Amino acid sequence: MEDPMYSLQDVIRCDLCETPVPPKHCDICHIHLCEACVGKHLSENCNYHYIVPFKLRGIISYCTKHSTEECTELCTTCNIPVCPLCVASSEHEQHEKEDILTLFETKKELMQKDLQDLEKSIYPKYQEAATNIPIQRADVNKRSQKLRTALDNQGEALHTEIDTIIQGMKSEIDDMDAQHIAAIDQQEDAINHTIPKITQIILDLKKLLDTSDVCLVSQYTSRTEEFRILPAQFQVTLPTFTLQEINRDQIHQQIGSLSELAITFLLDEPRVLTDIQTKYGGGLLCVSCLSDSELWTNGTNNILRLYNLQGELLRSVQTKSGYWPWDIVVTRSGDLVYTDGSHRSINLVSGTQIQTLIKLQGWRPLSLCSTTSGDLLVIMTSGEQTKVVRYSGSTEKQSIQWDKQGNKLYSSYGLLYYKYLSENRNLDICVADCYDGAVVVVSSAGKLRFRYTGPPFIPRESFHPYGISTDSRANILTADYNNDRIHIIDKDGHFLRYIHNCGLQLPWGLCVDSRDNLFVAEYRTGKMKKLQYYK
Repeated sequence: MEDPMYSLQDVIRCDLCETPVPPKHCDICHIHLCEACVGKHLSENCNYHYIVPFKLRGIISYCTKHSTEECTELCTTCNIPVCPLCVASSEHEQHEKEDILTLFETKKELMQKDLQDLEKSIYPKYQEAATNIPIQRADVNKRSQKLRTALDNQGEALHTEIDTIIQGMKSEIDDMDAQHIAAIDQQEDAINHTIPKITQIILDLKKLLDTSDVCLVSQYTSRTEEFRILPAQFQVTLPTFTLQEINRDQIHQQIGSLSELAITFLLDEPRVLTDIQTKYGGGLLCVSCLSDSELWTNGTNNILRLYNLQGELLRSVQTKSGYWPWDIVVTRSGDLVYTDGSHRSINLVSGTQIQTLIKLQGWRPLSLCSTTSGDLLVIMTSGEQTKVVRYSGSTEKQSIQWDKQGNKLYSSYGLLYYKYLSENRNLDICVADCYDGAVVVVSSAGKLRFRYTGPPFIPRESFHPYGISTDSRANILTADYNNDRIHIIDKDGHFLRYIHNCGLQLPWGLCVDSRDNLFVAEYRTGKMKKLQYYK
C-alpha cells in the first residue's frame, strides 16, 4: 500500500509551515512537523510534547488508569504501557521501564533483520535441502544398481555354483539401502517439520512489522539462531564391491565382499567426556595423541608434558635449546617431534634422547604433521615467504608454495600469525592460516583444491583458524580461536556445523584420536578437553 505521506494526490505537509513530507509527528498534539519546526513546536505553551518519526505516529495511547495522561513508557515487568503517574506510583516503582519509542524502533529493526535473514538466507537453505532429498534417494538407487551390475557380471562368470551367494549379497545391499533410506527419511522429516515453523515465523514477523501494538512487539523474541543449522545432518560411507579372481576351490572368498554401509550423525550438542587441567596455566598451545589415553602437550614454556586421561603427568621433557616449542606431533612410530622456531630446528624426542633431525638455514619452522607414509610435513616461513615442505627423514622431497597462477598459497607474517597443518585421509594437505582467515587445502601433489573462509552467514574477518585436525571420515576440524568454537567442514570444504556449546575458551590446538574423539587445548584456561561429536 502506498504511504499517504508520499501520495502525489494528497501530499502531507507540516502543520506549521506547509513544508511537504514532514519527517516528524507530535503524538500528543497530533500534528505533523518538519525538522525546522520541531524546536518551535516544543517551545509552545504546552505541558508536554512527544515528537516521534512520522512512520511511528500513533504508537502512544492514553493510560487506562489515568485517562488524560499519555503512555510514553512500557513497564517491561508487566508488559503494559504506563503514563508518568503510573511510573511514579508504588505499583510500578521497582519495575523496569523503557521508552516506548526506543523499544518500538529497536524491536522493529530486529524483526526487519530477522525477516531478511529468514527470507534471504535460512529459508532458501531449507528449500535447497528439501529439493536435494529426492536426488539423494535417486543416488542411492544409482549406486546400488552399479553394485548389483558388478555382482551380476561376477555371477555370470561363476555360473550356477555361486547363485545362492550372489542372492545373499544382494540381500545385504537391500538391508543397507533400507538403512540409508531410513536415514534420509529421518533428515526429510526433520526438515519438513521445521519448514512450516519458519514459514509461520515469517508470516508472524510480517504481521508484527505492520502492527502498532506495543505489547505484541515488545514480546517478540528472535528465534533465528534456532534454525540456522540444518537438523539431522549425516554422512554416509557408501558400500563398495571388491572383485576377486575366481578360484573354484574357494568360491565364496573369491566372489568379493561388500563393505558395510556407515551412516554417522554429528551430534547437535557435543559432549565433554574429559576435562584435564595441565600445568601450563593460561598458556596451553598444542596437543598430540600418543594413544587414545595418553597425550603430549606443549605451551608457552620450554617443557613438553605427557598426560593420561586421568590428568596424571606421566613424563616431562625440556627442549634441547631451552626455547619453547612452536608445535608438536607424534609420529607413526610413537616418537615425539617438535619444532623450535627460535633455534630454526626440527627435533626428535626418542626415549630420554633429543636429536636434531633438521637444522634450517634462513627459514623458521612453524607447524608440522606426520603423514600416513611416515613423512613429515612442515610449514615454515622466511621474511615474506611461507611454504609447506615434505621431508623423508631429513631429506626434502617436496615444496608447496604457489598456485598454478603463481600466487602465494599461504600468507606471510608467519612469526606474528600462527599456521598449523594436518594431512587428511584422502592425503590432502590442510593448512589453517590465521592471518588470511582461511583453511587452505591442496592435494598431495600441491594443487589448490579450495580455500575455506568460514560459512557464508558469518563475515570473513571474524574467522581466525588456529589448530587443525582431521578425522576418519576425512572431515576437517579447525579451532576458531577468537570466537571460542570449532568449525567442522567436509573434505570438499563444505561447512557442516560448529562445536560451540561446550564452554570452550580460546581453543588453540586440536587432535583426533582413533575413535574420532576430539581433544582441544584451551589457551586461556590451560585445560585439555576431550569431546565426543559423533553419535
